[in-house]
Amino acid sequence: MRNIVLLCNMGMSTSLMVNKMKAAAKEDGYECEISAYALQQAEEIVTIADILLIGPQIAFEIPRLKEIYPDKKIEAIEMMDYGRMDGKKVLHHVKEVLGD
Repeated sequence: MRNIVLLCNMGMSTSLMVNKMKAAAKEDGYECEISAYALQQAEEIVTIADILLIGPQIAFEIPRLKEIYPDKKIEAIEMMDYGRMDGKKVLHHVKEVLGD
């Protein structure tokens, strides 16, 4: 089972995306846990995550996060996918990155 963590400014704006991704995972039969947290909580949850998805509003943080967590897969959520709340497309990208 994969653990997918979304990070945004306050951990709230990604809640809808989490729900859309969970629906897509259920439809695909993809076993995963998906949750959202505020960027400030990254240190607390990074160890449980197979991948960190960064909301487009804080994509500028990716270089810093990759420096702090060099062994962790860290990806930005595409602005268009985020705006459309396309959970299926975001989940597909996660599966590609993780090789699932």
